[in-house]
Amino acid sequence: MKKIHVIRHLAFEDLGNIQPVLDQLGAEVTYIEAGQDLINSSVNDCDLLVILGGPIGVYEEVDYPFIADELVLIQQRIASKKALLGICLGAQLIARAMGSKVYPGHQKEIGWGRLTLNEHVNNPLAILGEQAILHWHGDTFDLPSSATLLASNDNYPNQAFAIGNFCLAVQFHPEVTVSGMERWLIGHTAEIAATDKVSVTSLRQDNAEIGRALQPIAQKIWTNWFEKLPW
Repeated sequence: MKKIHVIRHLAFEDLGNIQPVLDQLGAEVTYIEAGQDLINSSVNDCDLLVILGGPIGVYEEVDYPFIADELVLIQQRIASKKALLGICLGAQLIARAMGSKVYPGHQKEIGWGRLTLNEHVNNPLAILGEQAILHWHGDTFDLPSSATLLASNDNYPNQAFAIGNFCLAVQFHPEVTVSGMERWLIGHTAEIAATDKVSVTSLRQDNAEIGRALQPIAQKIWTNWFEKLPW
C-alpha cells in the first residue's frame, strides 16, 4: 500500500480529482494541516508528498512559521529524490526551497485559461492540449536552475516545472472538481469581490462547462504521472 502525505493550508483546497486516482492505487492518504499539525522530517516518511495551495505567500514565514518547516521538508525530499507534487503555493514553496525567488506578480490570475505547453520535453501535462485550466494566484516564481519548464501563459512564463521524474510543480489547479469549486466560491468570496475581472456567476458558469471537461483529462495526467514515479 502506497503511503501519501498531504500538507493542506485550507480545508476546502484538498486533493480533489487526485483522490479517486489514489483510491484506485489502494493508497493510504493522510492530511497534515499546516498551522495545526507538526511539520518535521517524519512527514517525509511516505511514498508521495503532496503540498497543496493556499492564500499566503512563501515569504511570509514571520507570520506563518510553518513555512520555514515546509521549506526544510522540501529540501530534504528533493535531496533524496523522493516523489513530490506541489500545487499553487506548493509549487512556489518548491521553487523557493530550490533557491529561486518567489514574489508578487504584476497581476492576479483568477479564472480559467489555456496554457502554452513545452513540446520539447517528456511533458506530463501534454495531454491538456487546448484544455483551459483554473488559475488562482497572485504570486509567481523564477524557474529553478535544475528544473525543466513545462508550461507558460501570456501573463507568466513559469507556470509549471518538473525535477527529474520524481517532482511535479504546477502553479494552477488541475485538481479542482466541479462540486468542490463551490467551496472555493464561498471561501474566496473576498478575493473574488476585490477583482473586476471575474464574478461568482462567471466562475460558476465556466466551472460547469470548462471544469467538467477537465475532469477526465486531469485524471489521466495523475494516472500517467503516478505510473512513471520511481516509488
